[in-house]
Amino acid sequence: MNNEKPTLVILAAGIGSRYGGLKQLDTFTQEGDTIMDFSIYDALNAGFGKFVFIIRKNIEEEFKEVFNKKLHGKAEVDYVFQETEYVPEKYQNLGRKKPWGTGHALLMAKDVVKENFAIINADDFYGKEAFEIMAKFLQKTSKDSYNFSMIAYLLKNTVSKHGFVSRGECQVDENGYLTNITERTHIENIKGNLIRKNEDGVFVPIDKDTVVSMNFWGFTPKCFEFGSKLFEEFLNENQHDLNAEFFIPTVVNEILKSKIATVEVLKSNAKWFGITYQEDKEIVQNNIEQLRINRVYPNKLW
Repeated sequence: MNNEKPTLVILAAGIGSRYGGLKQLDTFTQEGDTIMDFSIYDALNAGFGKFVFIIRKNIEEEFKEVFNKKLHGKAEVDYVFQETEYVPEKYQNLGRKKPWGTGHALLMAKDVVKENFAIINADDFYGKEAFEIMAKFLQKTSKDSYNFSMIAYLLKNTVSKHGFVSRGECQVDENGYLTNITERTHIENIKGNLIRKNEDGVFVPIDKDTVVSMNFWGFTPKCFEFGSKLFEEFLNENQHDLNAEFFIPTVVNEILKSKIATVEVLKSNAKWFGITYQEDKEIVQNNIEQLRINRVYPNKLW
């Protein structure tokens, strides 16, 4: 049993191009709650003791103003910056506007995260139960262990009605361990059928009950041993591609290939919802309102 409280790392450096704005700080209740507020509230109640926000420098003030106040006296707070130029000098590309992806963000957290941690997207609503399941896993895992985990969802419960989404398609063995993950950057619902773009840009069917990752991972600090070399290789190949992204699933596949680490797939019945498009906002607001009516959350979180 690990006596240290786990940390929650929140990926919030994205620029929300499909949403049309900074969705990380968009509000979904009359009280001004962001989706992150619910994740933080759930994580605090589940036993997380520190929060690390991965952001860009130009939104630092806004973030600190919102979250330092809310978490003062409740938990430790830290900020890590993910900037396009935070790569070895020879790979810097002045034309690059968007961050280098979630895998790069994970590597940025190395210097401030020394305990077991979970990592999530800022704009996904994962549900109370998911945080409880993850906190239990992290608390029972030694900091020196190579036993990692992820919260799994079914694809059909995670697609938007308003356009395509990206999801990590997971292969899971009979013992409940991840064997492979493939980042699918274009999955959409066309007339009730789920399809994805393959490597050639051709649409092919994808099963609605496919197990997917919503970027809710559980790691020990040992995970930072993976990824740096892979990121250099990625940069070598992609430094001139302004849209190429280095994803956490790329790092996870390296972890799996190493054979020294495992990723346990933790099932959650919690309802996931998130925002990719502006049109998703009303659905999220209605879902949150229903959870409040059902007394899962109080009307005033803070």
